[in-house]
Amino acid sequence: MAKRDYYEVLNVEKNASEAELKKAYRKLARKYHPDVNPGNKEAEEKFKEVNEAYEVLSDSEKRSRYDQFGHAGTDPGGFGGFGDFGGFGGSAGDFSGFGDIFDMFFGGAGGGQRTRGPQQGADLRLDLRLDFEEAAFGVEKDVEIPRMEKCSKCNGTGAKPGTHASTCRKCNGTGQIKYTQKTPLGHFQTIKTCPDCGGRGEVNSSPCPDCRGEGKVHRIRKLHIKIPAGVDTGSRIRLSGEGEAGELGGPNGDLYVYIEVRPHKLFERHGDDLYLEMPITFIQAALGGTIKVPTLGGGTASLKISEGTQTHTVFRMRGQGVSHLRGSGKGDMHVKVLVVTPTKLSEEQKKMLRSFAEKSGQDNYKPKDKERDKGIFERLWDSLKG
Repeated sequence: MAKRDYYEVLNVEKNASEAELKKAYRKLARKYHPDVNPGNKEAEEKFKEVNEAYEVLSDSEKRSRYDQFGHAGTDPGGFGGFGDFGGFGGSAGDFSGFGDIFDMFFGGAGGGQRTRGPQQGADLRLDLRLDFEEAAFGVEKDVEIPRMEKCSKCNGTGAKPGTHASTCRKCNGTGQIKYTQKTPLGHFQTIKTCPDCGGRGEVNSSPCPDCRGEGKVHRIRKLHIKIPAGVDTGSRIRLSGEGEAGELGGPNGDLYVYIEVRPHKLFERHGDDLYLEMPITFIQAALGGTIKVPTLGGGTASLKISEGTQTHTVFRMRGQGVSHLRGSGKGDMHVKVLVVTPTKLSEEQKKMLRSFAEKSGQDNYKPKDKERDKGIFERLWDSLKG
């Protein structure tokens, strides 16, 4: 199978700077690293492809040959090539060119005696369901978060109080173990966290009895969360430092609260605007007037209905919507009126409507010329006046 273009592999432009190449390489190497994808052959091949592309493009001389001749300019059998391709361009097993990625994953590269440094704890996620009004007006909630916290007895060291950790014999204090694998591209070397010390570089002969040498314990954290007015389904709130405990003295991760809002029985929400369907009588629609409209929170507001209003007419009530999440003010409420036809009429009411139908020409009655120019609501009014 033909090789892909190296710039395409790293997803960068051909004029990408050294810093842009490095940033793209770190991102992809983190994504496809074998330790992140154990047993995933496709990810392993992607990782090799990314390494090969970066090895060429990060070297100005090799990049120049590649830009001029393509893959042939870097092929050992082509225009000068790499020389010995074992270990991606160095001697077999030499991974010094990829120190950055190992620093990122393990706190140290291949040859050094550096133990893994402090690492931030994992982030946590909380899905929180709110009532419609709680999201609109804001609310405060008490929640419980299960998480790993620093052991208070050993202060996170993992050692029994009064004792000290000793250097790990398996990794000699580096916190890392090297594994070399022979591949068609040469010797492929990976570095994994030491299984004996967990990457600390030290082991506790007398582990802390509370955390059993882990330095962290499982706790239920109680939090008081303030939800601002105006949140909606999909809103995310970040609580800094409320995630998992860090490693080797590193800071805690963060807690992300994802909001889901329950539907309301009357209102629909679109952005910060509310939508309401409001039934009105035939008389209100014909003659107009002022009606009471429910508002969010249990109150009412006055809405003026124009004379001759048709069903499905929408009225806008400014400032009766939801508070803006960022900034002051509120959205609007849009009221769609629905003219309701009465179903139970008294004989007197039926008589009045029959009289109206006759006078308006809706009961085989031909109105006079002067009546023909009147609207239906004018004729209704005349009929009701007798």
